Amino acid sequence: MIILVTGTSSGIGRASAEKYLSLGHEVYGIDMKPSVIDHPSYHHFQQDIRDPLPELPDVEIAVLAAGTGNDLDAISVNLKGTIAMAEKLSESPALKSMLFIASASARNGAEFPLYSASKGGIVAYMKNLTSRLAKKGATCNSLSPGGVITPMNEHILNDERLYQAVLDETLLHKWASAEEIAEWVYFLTVINKSMTGEDLLIDNGEQLKSNFIW
Repeated sequence: MIILVTGTSSGIGRASAEKYLSLGHEVYGIDMKPSVIDHPSYHHFQQDIRDPLPELPDVEIAVLAAGTGNDLDAISVNLKGTIAMAEKLSESPALKSMLFIASASARNGAEFPLYSASKGGIVAYMKNLTSRLAKKGATCNSLSPGGVITPMNEHILNDERLYQAVLDETLLHKWASAEEIAEWVYFLTVINKSMTGEDLLIDNGEQLKSNFIW
């Protein structure tokens, strides 16, 4: 299948692209950084997701994973940039599935204010787009990871005190790897045929953790 993944030079986007490539799919990637994937079926476009969509064959699966943790740019990049790209991709006559990478903060607002708002907006927009894509039989969902082991989180991962503190906030005492999230990405876009309009939380039980006092 023809797959488009944004944010393919690191983290979840890269792991997702590599998952599709390992299973024989043709992958087109978009990232502001140069390509880090060396594969004959991978095609890289070095650009901002706010730029016009490059010329592509009819996309069958779209995974919108690109984003910024910079709060000042969060609405412009994470929300407006993603929406503009999704609207264009939704025109593909071959589209079978679209998946947005949101965040656990879309549910609890636990990060920076504009970042949280941008991810919450993505989930709301996904639900709006779902009914339109359903007319062509395509699924549309979002995935909201909690802590993930990616370069964006190196300031925590490289500080033993901080890393243990965040792990203590989860029930399973762990963060997910980017490769684990990529497995969910593959399942939701290729294997899943019936779930649509849903946001799936993958946070190792962080939002469920509580201290019950009687």
